[in-house]
Amino acid sequence: MKNTHIIIVSFILFLITSITYGQADSLVQKNDSINIAVLKEYQEKLLEVEKQRLVDSIKKSELESQLIKLKTTDNIQKEDLINQLKTIEENEQKRITDKKDQINSLRNTAKGYPVIGVLEDTLFVVYSKIGASTPAERALNISRKIEKLYEDDFLNPDSISVTKSENTFDIVYGEIILMSVSENDGIWYGKSTSVLAEDFKETIKASIIKAKEENSLLKILGRIGMVLLVIVIARFIIWLIGKGYSILLKYIDVKKDIWLRDLSFKDYTFIKADQELQVLLLFVRAVKWFIYILLLYITLPIIFSIFPFSRDWADTLFHLIWSPFKSILFAVWDYLPNLFAILVIYFVMKYVIKFVKYIFREIETEKLVISGFHADWAMPTYSIIRFLLYAFMFVLIFPKLPGSDSTIFKGVSVFIGILFSLGSSSAIANMVAGIVITYMRPFQIGDRIKIGEATGDIIEKTLLVTRIKTIKNEIITIPNSSVLTGNTINYSIGAKDTGLIIHTSVTIGYDVPWKDMHQALIDAALRTDMVMKEPLPFVLQTSLDDFYVSYQVNAYVREASKQAVIYSLLHQNIQDVCNERGIEILSPHYRAARDGNKTTIPEDYLPEDYKTPGFNVHVNAAENGPSGINTNSKE
Repeated sequence: MKNTHIIIVSFILFLITSITYGQADSLVQKNDSINIAVLKEYQEKLLEVEKQRLVDSIKKSELESQLIKLKTTDNIQKEDLINQLKTIEENEQKRITDKKDQINSLRNTAKGYPVIGVLEDTLFVVYSKIGASTPAERALNISRKIEKLYEDDFLNPDSISVTKSENTFDIVYGEIILMSVSENDGIWYGKSTSVLAEDFKETIKASIIKAKEENSLLKILGRIGMVLLVIVIARFIIWLIGKGYSILLKYIDVKKDIWLRDLSFKDYTFIKADQELQVLLLFVRAVKWFIYILLLYITLPIIFSIFPFSRDWADTLFHLIWSPFKSILFAVWDYLPNLFAILVIYFVMKYVIKFVKYIFREIETEKLVISGFHADWAMPTYSIIRFLLYAFMFVLIFPKLPGSDSTIFKGVSVFIGILFSLGSSSAIANMVAGIVITYMRPFQIGDRIKIGEATGDIIEKTLLVTRIKTIKNEIITIPNSSVLTGNTINYSIGAKDTGLIIHTSVTIGYDVPWKDMHQALIDAALRTDMVMKEPLPFVLQTSLDDFYVSYQVNAYVREASKQAVIYSLLHQNIQDVCNERGIEILSPHYRAARDGNKTTIPEDYLPEDYKTPGFNVHVNAAENGPSGINTNSKE
């Protein structure tokens, strides 16, 4: 376990160091690209100014030479030369002023090229070129000469001096020219050339002296000792954390039966004690690794700050971690106005929707009556209006969402919209059909209807589907688009007002008077439970066939959802009444030859005179066709 921690810490140290070098290289490359673009234009302008300065300088030397050669009596020519010299000086002042203006305009964009000391620290920055040397080349050459000077074991820092040349001040050591300070350098720093050269000289001398002190053997051994001490302390803290973690795990194991209970409500258990224990252990483990990472983050900058060459790494590492948090905090702060606007829009729309819901609830309960607007339309209409209000709210909020104006966000939105439109065409068709059905009002919840081949009671209406329950307790789900395009029979609407007419047919032979048959069927209907007494049932003769008459009995009922029971009772009563009155029901199709044989009426319903054995011949058209003969004999 100890070796594992050391390996992990070492690996993370390697990763962070690599990332730090990568960050530094990328920053240098970015800085170089910016400077090359910004300073290029300035160098071109400066080149033209320098050419003009050289021309003016040569002319000035010639004029001064001519002025010296003139006699004291040549006053007119002397005055002319003096005026020319004044013009050249004025041009020189104007040139310097223009150069200052150009440099001032570049101060906010151009970063310059740093001169790096022996301890990898930045001594000063070079902005301008001298001759054919660019600022980058000047900075690199100065850094190399400082390092070469540091490597001289017999170096005397006090021997570094500043000397005046034709157009520059040179910082020299013996015969080595460390750097030349030009007029442009002085303008960049807002100092005279001589003063700036002295400042640079002192900076270079101090950096070399400090490097000599910092890189002494005693200092290096002391820093190594400090690094080892920091590592030992960090390792001891890691050991303490691991020890405390083990003790905490044992303590949790002892107390788990006391602390943890099943989280349940009535008969449903949301989370068991074992699951709670796993969550607790996961949280403790996460805290442990968070402390490890925090310790590593604190230890690395301390180690980096011990050695001079790695002190910049500590700053880079700190900014590497802090910069994302800083950018997040600033982004959140900048986003607060939009966030407040979104909250205001949401809460205003929330209470508008509540008010709309209250209005439609009043309509649904018929406390508020609007002419032509049915109460059952209230909640579907509320759902539509609520959807439109939420859509309007989203339109208002969308531009205020972070990243809503980015190309990626727009591309993803379009992609999701295309997927939704391609994949939901049938769903949208069902939703539109559901809305149309709502306002057509072909049926209500609880109505007995027939859609296609399915017959049952409506138990649910949604925007997408309609569900019916058959008399066999079968739940049938029908898409609303099928309901809209098909025929729907509603048995309940008429039953609530005038009553639903149920009907059934029976075939009786021509030997039975139709008046007797009418009365028998009406009496059978009146015996049936749930059949209305008013209006009275009535009979229709639907056909006069070859062997029988078809009678259709019609009766009014209000219980449309109990048709199966009513039909069953009606059929029973028709059988009972016909048998009681000696009427044979010739169904399917019978043709009887009466020669004293037994009738089809059950013996319990016949008088004693009819209970004599005989021969019965009948034709069953359903089994044998119109001319088929089925002969039965009974002794």
